[in-house]
Amino acid sequence: MTTHSLLDDWLAEEATVLRHLNSGPGPGVARPEQIAGKTGLEQMQAMLRGELPFAAIARTLDFMAIDIGDGTATFQGTPGPEHLNPMGTVHGGWFATILDSALGCAVHTKMLPGRGYTTAELSVNIVRALTLKVPRVRAIGRVIHSGRQLATADAQLVGPDGTLYAHATTTCLVFDLQHKPAGGATT
Repeated sequence: MTTHSLLDDWLAEEATVLRHLNSGPGPGVARPEQIAGKTGLEQMQAMLRGELPFAAIARTLDFMAIDIGDGTATFQGTPGPEHLNPMGTVHGGWFATILDSALGCAVHTKMLPGRGYTTAELSVNIVRALTLKVPRVRAIGRVIHSGRQLATADAQLVGPDGTLYAHATTTCLVFDLQHKPAGGATT
């Protein structure tokens, strides 16, 4: 497959996902009743189908979830002039945010109903400058370990020609979202 046809495939996938997202509730936060009883994988896939809100930061930084699987999450982004540092390359914070999103959403797919997580550690290694000449990049995250208290994942940021721009790892704390008062009853 040539670089041009791979980029064409990426753009076609993006258009499909955008149609679903634009037909749904838009950016925002899902209400508890919308996600009750759903696994993290079910929540993420419902978001991609336009049934649940997606994160508003995706519009702010021009990236989006493209594919969600069991223990995986792929985000696609378009770096723009508003994401440049004074040297004319994409700011490290943009790299970190798209990679953190792929990492966190990969971990999210492993959550059982009533479980949540938060990033405890994020490590990003930028190995090549990213300029506006690169039309799209993908952050591809995968879970390495998902346990009762900790989850770890890694991700790579690549261009349609296979160029590696950055890689990252995360450690997430996993916890119950439900409050359990003394006596064990769930509220």
